[in-house]
Amino acid sequence: MSLSNTASHYGSVTKTFHWLTALLVLTLIPLGIYANSLPFDTSEQLARKAWLFSLHKTLGVTVFFVALARIVWALSQPKPGLLHPDRKVESLAAETVHWLLYGSLLLVPLSGWVHHAATDGFAPIWWPLGQSLPLVPKSETVAAVTAGLHIVFERVLAASILLHVAGAVKHHVIDKDATLRRMLPGRPEVAATGGGHRIVAPVTSAVAIWISALFVGNALGLYAAHGPTVSAAALEDVQSDWQVQEGEITITVRQLGTNVQGSFADWTSAISFDEDVTAGTAGTVETTVSIGSLTLGSVTSQALGADYFNAEAFPTAVFVAEILRSESGYEAQGTLTMKDTSVPVTLPFTLEISGDVATMTGSATLDRRNYGIGDNQKDEGTLGFNVAVNISLTATRAEQ
Repeated sequence: MSLSNTASHYGSVTKTFHWLTALLVLTLIPLGIYANSLPFDTSEQLARKAWLFSLHKTLGVTVFFVALARIVWALSQPKPGLLHPDRKVESLAAETVHWLLYGSLLLVPLSGWVHHAATDGFAPIWWPLGQSLPLVPKSETVAAVTAGLHIVFERVLAASILLHVAGAVKHHVIDKDATLRRMLPGRPEVAATGGGHRIVAPVTSAVAIWISALFVGNALGLYAAHGPTVSAAALEDVQSDWQVQEGEITITVRQLGTNVQGSFADWTSAISFDEDVTAGTAGTVETTVSIGSLTLGSVTSQALGADYFNAEAFPTAVFVAEILRSESGYEAQGTLTMKDTSVPVTLPFTLEISGDVATMTGSATLDRRNYGIGDNQKDEGTLGFNVAVNISLTATRAEQ
């Protein structure tokens, strides 16, 4: 059997691409459905779910490159002629489905890959290319849009596969022609073929179907960010000697060997501080954090759930401390209360004061187990025990 196509037969390379792609796609679809249905309450369950999703993502990237190579090969080859060129509507439908398949085999894995690159956490891709993509930022908006696109394109792909299979069965069982046999091993007898393949009409039809599917996805709200169901506690403004103007509180957790960074959007600090104190207690600080304002990549909803921060039952965390100054610098020594558990915490920080403006940066490491966060996740390789907390802020002196 020839490697290349002829005017009437497909070559072995084309057949290999066809059946390899079919095998990958028909593995990926049920694998994704099954992995998505699995629970992830314990370390073992999370590890299993993540492993299956990593397999799904890795095979998806494989499909992208296989499909790309298949398209490049197809463009370099003659395409066997139509067996029934006189059936205009049927031929248009078949070629439209072929273009939908080609396009979807690129769009489905690409949208999934971009979604993975735009967010942090959960299941890594087992490729040496890294978890990021050029020009793709870490963005909840990008992640939400591409997650919706992945669903839409996957539905178009699934429908195209069903139509493609139905067409092949129809040709084999009803028409009893060589359409299906041309893609099987061997070189079947094929009647003289005629009629060239059209491009403009089927491509236009395929694009129209994709556009219609995108509009349906938009109507269903698939491209919007679906935040956690827990409402963030609204914090009242606080007045103090130093008023925070801007800043951020970020956390970094280690999940399945990958760092996942998140931040709290809403928090307040009441600060009393005397920069003239050179040793001992120089002030106090009370920081209140709205737990529900956390974003933590792809695991935000999980993190806010009952097994972790339990933001619905414990909407805030409070850090109350004295500000101590020594020759080596500054520390905030106090207690952090979270989930009704108070634990001593020391936060070293740097401080620069220029006139009435103070800039502070500090960091500390907390053990999530001290607060009953993720008690079911007992394997540190699945979810790290230590959580890095980084704080930075700019505050101005209140008018006397």
